[in-house]
Amino acid sequence: MAKKPRVQAPKQRSGAASPDDRRTQRIVAAVGGLFAVLVVGGILFFAFGSGAEAADIEAVRADLDAAGCTLTTKPAVENVSDHSDFPDPGATSPKWNTDPPTSGPHYGQPLIYGAYTDPVEIGRVVHNLEHGAVYILYGDEVSEATVSQLKMFYDDHTDGTILAPYPKLGDEVALGVWLAKGLPEAASDRGTGVLATCTTFDEKAFSTFFTSLQFKGPESGIFGPSNMRPGT
Repeated sequence: MAKKPRVQAPKQRSGAASPDDRRTQRIVAAVGGLFAVLVVGGILFFAFGSGAEAADIEAVRADLDAAGCTLTTKPAVENVSDHSDFPDPGATSPKWNTDPPTSGPHYGQPLIYGAYTDPVEIGRVVHNLEHGAVYILYGDEVSEATVSQLKMFYDDHTDGTILAPYPKLGDEVALGVWLAKGLPEAASDRGTGVLATCTTFDEKAFSTFFTSLQFKGPESGIFGPSNMRPGT
């Protein structure tokens, strides 16, 4: 008996997709691409914060030099913010490599942002720096006129800023920041601590420091300027 021929499955129509189908495919592809960009961008932002952006340290250095200030950069020290390791917010750490400190171990709760007339707990302030803050600290020999200038400057830079006495500075004013992105001359896995000390107030130098370095801390991607307002 002759074998019956095998029945083939029906062939799928290979005609071109309709204009509506092509339009739908383009929309789906575009939305998918946008979603991927947002996800990757969000991961990078929260991982690195605004600190991933390179700081213009040379502009800062030039203006500070012109003002007679001294700029110090140090590899950031590994941070510890657990209460068991740093139980006293007013304590100091032997691991700090600048004075005032610009990175390293600190208390688990940051200082409330604002302008202070009494010395503050420096172990809290280091935590603020990790969030991207800048401090303005002044010694007990700084003149009333200079303190008034610092207060006026602070009033124009309140978000993410702490102004307070630090008696051991004597006649000097210090600006400090903790950068997430390590500078070539002072890099570490935790970034760079930057300290400027001045004997006078110079608006241009201070403004350049703030414009170039503020909100670039290791946790700036989590704690933006809106989370660093006076009283918070």
